Amino acid sequence: MEKLKLISEALQKGKAKDVKEMVQQALDAGLSPQDILNDGLLSGMNEVGIKFKNNEVYVPDVLIAARAMKAGTEILKPLLVAGGVKAKGRVVIGTVKGDLHDIGKNLVAMMMEGQGLEIIDAGTDVSADQFIALAKENNAQIIACSALLTTTMGEMKAVVEAASAAGIRDQVTIMVGGAPVNDTFAKTIGADIYSPDAATAAEEAAAALKARGIA
Repeated sequence: MEKLKLISEALQKGKAKDVKEMVQQALDAGLSPQDILNDGLLSGMNEVGIKFKNNEVYVPDVLIAARAMKAGTEILKPLLVAGGVKAKGRVVIGTVKGDLHDIGKNLVAMMMEGQGLEIIDAGTDVSADQFIALAKENNAQIIACSALLTTTMGEMKAVVEAASAAGIRDQVTIMVGGAPVNDTFAKTIGADIYSPDAATAAEEAAAALKARGIA
């Protein structure tokens, strides 16, 4: 559908004002909020994710695209809620205790939203107990932990152990990422997924949910 393609293209260019107007026009033309979300906004954000992964666009481009997506989803959200449309899954994301870096975490959160996931952003300096409490409270299927400092990587192991102690380890997929983190470390601490970049993290999260029949 041409209207949805134009929304996707405007979003990729970060044209928030245009996206907002086009979403309203699409609604006025009788298109369903679900189709506008999936084939317009999410489709566009997914393209941004692919380009980011391939180094065709950079962090500022992702940020303005995410802002454009937010402008569009603000119009759709009340209609989607009224129509009983649910997110594909819930993710608790945060930077681990002792670490205040949030650029990487924020990028991952944006990319995951672009996959249609609901994000519970715990912020930075998040303790293992906070991750678990939020996951239980929101019935989240994924816990995503970020760290930029080598000194805080050990906190990720604490999150895995806390999930086991709380009896929810088999209910949540634990993802880890950040500059000092690698796949070997993830396996060592018992995490489920390591992702080297934001776009891959979002794809892996969506795939993990699909494998569990949620997405």
